[in-house]
Amino acid sequence: MTDKKKQVLRLGLPKGSLQDSTLALMAKAGWKVATSSRSYIPRTEDAELELRLIRAQEISRYVEHGFLDAGITGADWIAENNSDVHTVCEIAYNKQTTSPARWVLAVPNDSPVKSAKDLQGKRIATELVALTKRWLADKGVTAEVEFSWGATEVKAPELVDAIVELTETGSSLRANNLRIVDTLVSSYPKLIANNQSWKNDWKRKKIETLALMLRGALAAEEKVGLKMNIPRAKLDVLLKSLPSLRNPTVSPLAQPEWVAVETIVDEKVVHEIIPQLKEAGAEGIIEYPLNKVIY
Repeated sequence: MTDKKKQVLRLGLPKGSLQDSTLALMAKAGWKVATSSRSYIPRTEDAELELRLIRAQEISRYVEHGFLDAGITGADWIAENNSDVHTVCEIAYNKQTTSPARWVLAVPNDSPVKSAKDLQGKRIATELVALTKRWLADKGVTAEVEFSWGATEVKAPELVDAIVELTETGSSLRANNLRIVDTLVSSYPKLIANNQSWKNDWKRKKIETLALMLRGALAAEEKVGLKMNIPRAKLDVLLKSLPSLRNPTVSPLAQPEWVAVETIVDEKVVHEIIPQLKEAGAEGIIEYPLNKVIY
């Protein structure tokens, strides 16, 4: 009797600026990933998952052509490569913040350029060549767009008139005396799948599980759990001031006149509501972090 062939999902993870935040999210989702500076093949304890670290710029092409079954890469690079892939879900995280990264048109602070129209006949440097050309064409502007191999911010004004560069906070642009003229596209990472892999029942189930856990881990980053005890007579007052995903869990305690309350709230409001809970009569208030929140 022959052993059933082991099924494996090959997943591409972004190497470079998104690498650390992606690996941290994977760990929180349940897949601890071990990497080596000399290898692009990370290791994980999940025998059904083969990982590859690949530049985000290339992942959608490798997914489209079937070298990868699935991958995490920016919506910007999917559009730049015009890749024919299945989008499973958006994963709203980035290198530094949870805000989307933006590809922006930037010029030196003393440049006369005020809008895309002012770039007629000018030269622009960017990694996002195809998308930039399409954006300019939509605005009726003809300009020379050249590929930038890196250090794009330092090329204006000596080498080019403007740049199109990726930014989250704009701090690097400001540090190089550049100002933003316009935003071409905003982008979050997306989990994408090869079209044939998505039709495979086992691979699709594995990808859907990955999506569920990643989104659950991401949702948990902005929430915390709260536990507290309160006299049963004061429960109604407390519940009116307590925001939650659903109705809080209320459990009886050994003392019949007391109950325990547990709920999940946005972390940003905890400093406001804990004093309110205390005033409502809550005692033994405990705040704890979450790994995942599955809706």
